Order: sequence, then C-alpha cells, then structure tokens
Amino acid sequence: MRDDPAYGLGLKNLTVSLAEPNAFWERAYASEAHAIGQALGGAVIEIQHVGSTAIPGIKAKPIIDIAVGVKHLDDGLRCIDAMEAIGYDYAGNDIVPDDHIFGRGVKDESRTHLVHVVEHRGDNWNRMIAFRDALRSDIRLARAYEQLKVGLASEHAERRAEYTKAKRDFIDNVLMASGLR
Repeated sequence: MRDDPAYGLGLKNLTVSLAEPNAFWERAYASEAHAIGQALGGAVIEIQHVGSTAIPGIKAKPIIDIAVGVKHLDDGLRCIDAMEAIGYDYAGNDIVPDDHIFGRGVKDESRTHLVHVVEHRGDNWNRMIAFRDALRSDIRLARAYEQLKVGLASEHAERRAEYTKAKRDFIDNVLMASGLR
C-alpha cells in the first residue's frame, strides 16, 4: 500500500519536476503517517502533511513532505533506527537548522517522501504549518505560489537546492503576513 503506483510519487534525486495534482497524495500521506506513527510510537506528538502535495489543486514535486513533531529536537536522533527499519535514510540535521531529515525513495534513485523531525510547536514546525495553512485558505495565494514554482522548476530543473532557495522570499513574505518571521 505504501508504494502504490497510483500515488504517482518519485523524483530523481537533486532534480526538479512538477506533477499535476493527484487526489491520491492525501492517501499516500495517511498511509505513511500511520507507518511512521507505528514505528516511532511515543516519541511522536503530532504528524502533519506539509509541502505542496498538501495543498489541493496545485502542481507539486511528487514527493510527500511530512512534519513529525517531537518534544525535543534531540529526540530526532532516537528516531534513526526506527525510521531506517521502515525504509528511510537519515540525511542528517545539518541541511536545515533544527530539522532532522529522513528520505524514502525508489531503488535509491529517487525520493518519494521527505520527513522532517522537528520540535513540536518550535519555529520549524510553526513555519511549515503556517505556510501550508495560508495556501490552503487562499486559492489566489496558492496559484501564485504554483506559478512561481513552475517558472523556477524550468530554470533549476537539475539544481533542487537552487530551486528551494529561490522560493524563500515568497515563503518568508507569506509567513510574515501570517505573523511569523
């Protein structure tokens, strides 16, 4: 069930390509959240679907982003073995400050899921949830974000880090309007 091809997930590592919205993305998230919750047990306070696949009706990289809230950031280190047991690789916590990143892929060539283990209600948690909620509640804002992403995806098709960096001003402006920095 977790690797159902109907989900349309998978993107070659370090590349950028957007997919049309897929009604199965929410089901893919739910299946994965259940597996993560079972694997991590009491370490988890809350699990949320974040990123563009969590915004209905917009194009997105076909990778499910998941926020896992834990009590303390250091609890992320205690999640490594359990996450590896369900098919995730630990990418570290030096890529994004205060964020333990885990990736799950297809045949080690692409990514289908990215999990961000962060402090529940900490800065990273609040930013991810606030940005998602702002786009979910304002279709014009969601469409503007989609338009930006379409242009950046063609410009940075082989440079995912540059694509992500180029979206930062838009995201920061939305968060400022939401009362976050």
